[in-house]
Amino acid sequence: MKTIEDYNFEHKRALIRVDFNVPLDKDFQVTDTSRIEAAKPTILKILEDGGSAVLMSHLGRPKGTRNAAMSLSHISEKVSEIVGVQVKFVDDCVGEKVEAAYGDLQDGEVLLLENLRFYPEEEKGDRDFAEQLASFGDVYVNDAFGTAHRAHASTTIVADFFPNSKCFGYLLAKEIKAIEKVMQTGEKPVTAILGGAKVSSKITIIESILDKVNHLIVGGGMTYTFVKAQEGQVGDSICEDDKLELALNILKLAKDKGVAVHLPVDVLAADAFDESANTQILPVDQIPDGWQGLDVGPQTLEKFKEVIINSKTILWNGPAGVFEMKPFAKGTIAIGNFVDEATQKGAFSLVGGGDSVAAVKQFGFQDKVSYVSTGGGAMLESLEGKTLPGIAAILG
Repeated sequence: MKTIEDYNFEHKRALIRVDFNVPLDKDFQVTDTSRIEAAKPTILKILEDGGSAVLMSHLGRPKGTRNAAMSLSHISEKVSEIVGVQVKFVDDCVGEKVEAAYGDLQDGEVLLLENLRFYPEEEKGDRDFAEQLASFGDVYVNDAFGTAHRAHASTTIVADFFPNSKCFGYLLAKEIKAIEKVMQTGEKPVTAILGGAKVSSKITIIESILDKVNHLIVGGGMTYTFVKAQEGQVGDSICEDDKLELALNILKLAKDKGVAVHLPVDVLAADAFDESANTQILPVDQIPDGWQGLDVGPQTLEKFKEVIINSKTILWNGPAGVFEMKPFAKGTIAIGNFVDEATQKGAFSLVGGGDSVAAVKQFGFQDKVSYVSTGGGAMLESLEGKTLPGIAAILG
């Protein structure tokens, strides 16, 4: 696996696919800079070697047309501030303007191209478009894990034009190693904590990881599909009635593979999906009509704690309850604390998937776990056992 460490970029121009798809407020200010900060080490390595960097990214979903609200011009100053070098911006990503700006680029300088998705050719994986992009670098560096599951021009096709000069940036290399550590090389016992609303959205992950883990902890809304499948009463809790047989099959498969499945035993139930709803602690399989489980209960947390703090490798994907509402955040916060405790004891902990990453950031756990993945869909597809096109393109 070739990484940026395998290259000296002196007098070289690196074409870097970064993931600067960052949130902006109504004044076009960046509200979360973590993706820019994550790319900084790769950019600095190139500059410190004595090379220059051409950055390409998408922002939002402009659907192949120019949209001023999604211009990367809005973030160029923030990138300059974080990297510590005044970034040059060009309001196109191919064509004469870019050729001119590229021609003027000096060692130690950074050029940011306009939103790739202003061109429909980007998402179509157009070869001619990729070849034009490829003309703006001597070495291709992919450091955008968040888009590695897309076979787009800038993430996959462009690598064809760098047969002997392509590599992973620091961020993407770390993502690959973190997933490998969970899925292949992790010290046992390995525990997967899966939350979220639906079993159906996690089925391929569950099937993939059952050969890799010793414990599977189930939380969040998909709990109630498993409980109802075993003839429990779930009241008005979210439940996929058409997936009850699937839930039973998962439990049987886990048993056959010797994986211990840990389901909640009690829940914090509410009489409405509302912060001000009436609540009570109930057995998970005795929730009456008119009530719904919105978080795990205290007995469940004791049970989960025992498993988590004795784990050596932990994957956390999905919250334990509706953490966005304060009364129902306790379970997710507690799991964060258990993962923190296990990590302090030497466990490797990987957090990935949109909602769990949001929870980790909201409650300040990002520095208390081993690694927080930057790619939602890409991480999930990796856990499903798929080889991502953006990764295969560098390895090929």
